[in-house]
Amino acid sequence: MGRINSLKRIIIKQGIVPILLCFSFLTGCSQHTEEQSVNYFDIVRPEYTGQLAYETTDFVEDYWRVVGNTGFNKTIYLIADSLKASGYVLEEKAKDSDRLTYRIEKRKMTHQTWEPVSASLQIVGNDKPLLLSETNRNMTYLNSASTPKKGVTAEVIQIKSTTDLERISVKGKIIFAEMSVRRLYKIALEKGAIGILTYDNPDYLQPEKNKTSIQFRSLPSQDDADFWGIALSYEAKEKLKTQLQKGKTEVLINIQTKRYPSEELTIVANIKGSELPDERLVYSAHIQEPGANDNATGVGTQLEMAKTAAKLFAENKIEFKRTMTFLWGDEIISTRRYIEENPERAKGIKWGISLDMVGENTAVTGGTFLIEKMPDPSAIWTRGKDKHSEWGGEVLKLEEMKPHYLNDFIISTFKEQGEYANWVVETNPFEGGSDHTPFLEADIPGLLLWHFTDQFYHTDNDRIDKVSQETLKNVGTAALVSGLKLINASDSFVHEQIQILKEQAINRLKDEIELTKKVKENGGSMSEESLIVMAWFDWYTESLNSLNDIIPDENKAAKQAIVEAQGELSSELSKLGQSLNDDVFKSKF
Repeated sequence: MGRINSLKRIIIKQGIVPILLCFSFLTGCSQHTEEQSVNYFDIVRPEYTGQLAYETTDFVEDYWRVVGNTGFNKTIYLIADSLKASGYVLEEKAKDSDRLTYRIEKRKMTHQTWEPVSASLQIVGNDKPLLLSETNRNMTYLNSASTPKKGVTAEVIQIKSTTDLERISVKGKIIFAEMSVRRLYKIALEKGAIGILTYDNPDYLQPEKNKTSIQFRSLPSQDDADFWGIALSYEAKEKLKTQLQKGKTEVLINIQTKRYPSEELTIVANIKGSELPDERLVYSAHIQEPGANDNATGVGTQLEMAKTAAKLFAENKIEFKRTMTFLWGDEIISTRRYIEENPERAKGIKWGISLDMVGENTAVTGGTFLIEKMPDPSAIWTRGKDKHSEWGGEVLKLEEMKPHYLNDFIISTFKEQGEYANWVVETNPFEGGSDHTPFLEADIPGLLLWHFTDQFYHTDNDRIDKVSQETLKNVGTAALVSGLKLINASDSFVHEQIQILKEQAINRLKDEIELTKKVKENGGSMSEESLIVMAWFDWYTESLNSLNDIIPDENKAAKQAIVEAQGELSSELSKLGQSLNDDVFKSKF
C-alpha cells in the first residue's frame, strides 16, 4: 500500500486535481473492436439451460457423501463420464494438441471412509420409533460406529452442562444434552457412556416450524472405536424431554454404518489456454456433505459450465486465451492441495471462484443469492447497506484486506444477469468457511457464490424439492460468462474495470460520508470515521492497482489510465472530506 498511499497524500495535500483524459477506449477505438464485439452473455445464455445441473444435483443428492465412500466416488465417475461425453480427454491418453483434458487423482487415505446404512431410535414402551433414518437420514452422526445388529437398550441420562458429568454416573448409559458434541465427546468417552443423543439446531433453521429437520453432526474419525451418536430433530427432542420428566427412560437404538478402507478421489478438468496456458482461473465445487443445495448444486452447476464451455469451444464460438480449470473434491482440502502441491502451477492461478449452495429455490428455503466478497472494509465495519449472513463472520483487521478488481467485476457481471432474468443478487462481507478461503490464504483473489439464510441448511430436509433449475441456470450462466471474460481479459477488459471500480469507489465514498454525517450528528468519534473512509479509499486505490497484473508492460496507456482514475478518487475524497466541515477530516484529507 505504501506507494499508492504516498501518491494519494501528495495529490491531496498539494491540491492537485488530475485532468481526466479522453481515452479512445471509452468510445470504442478500432484496436478493441474485435474484443468488444464478443458478448459472452449472448453466446452462453442459449446454451446454459440448467438441465444438466439439475439432473446432476438430483443424482448426487441421493447419497450421503463422504470422501472415499460410495456416493462420493459415484459422483466422481459421473462427472468423468459427462466430461468425456463433452469432449474432454483423459490426460494419460491425451495428445499435445488436445486442449480439453481431465484427470482423476487418487490418494491413499489415512483413515477409513464412512457411510450410513440404517438407524432407528425408539423410547422403550412406545409403539412407534421416535426417529427413523428413512425419513431423517441425518440422525446418525458422521463417523458414528454401529450398535449390535439387534440394537442396544439403555437408560438415557440428561445433562445440562459437562460439569454434570462430574457428579452423575453415566457408565453404560446414554447421554442426552442440548449442546455441541465438541464439548461432550471426550468426557463422555472417559466417563464410560456408550453413546450420545444431542440437539442444537440454530435459530435460523426455524426449528419450531421445521420440526422434523435434523442438522447433521459429526464425531472424530474412529476406525476402531464403538462410540455412536444420534442427532435429534426439534420434535424428537421435545418428545424425549417429555418422557424424561415422567421418570426413568430407556431407549432402543439400532445404528448400522459402514467403515472401510478406501481412497480419496479428486477430479480436475482443464481447457488449455492458447496464449497464456500457465495462467488460469480455477472453479472449485466440493462433493462431500449430504444435501442437495449443499453441495450437489455446486457440483452440477460447475459440470454444466464445463460442458457448455466445451461445446462453445468445439463450435468455434469462443476462444480461451488463458486456461480454465474445474475442480471437484473434498471441501477446502482439495482446493488447498491443488494450490500448495505445485508451486509453479500456483503462481499462474489468477483467480479462484467457489460454487457452494448455488441452486436454491429461495421461495422455499428463504434467504437470497449472495456473492461473498473478498475481505474489504465491510468485514471490519459492517454498516449501511452491508450486512453479514446468519452464518456470521469475525471482525477482520486492516492488514487482512484483499483489495482486488475481482470483487466489483463479479458483482457487476452477476447484477447484469440479475437484471436480465429478474433475479435477486446480493453480497455479504467476507465470512469464510468454503473453498474460497484456500485461494485467499495463498494471496490469490477468490470469492464465494452461495445462498443464505437457508432454513434447511445442513439438514435432512435439504433435498431436491428445495432446488430451482432457474437458479442453477442464472448462477451457471453468470459464473461462466465471468470466467470467459477473465481468461480472455485484455485491453478493453482492463479499461472497463477501471470505469467500474472508479464508479463503485465514488459511490462507496459518498455512502460512507453520509454515514459519517449521521455519526457526527450523534456525537460519535470522527477519528474512527476518518479511518473508515480512508480504509475504503485505500481499498479501491489498491483494487485499481491490481489491474496491472493483467496489463502487459508495453501497454502504457492502460497503466496511465489507472493512475488517472486513482487521481480522480483522490480529488473526490478531498471534496467529500471538506464537505463535512470537520477539523479532524480536514487534517486527514
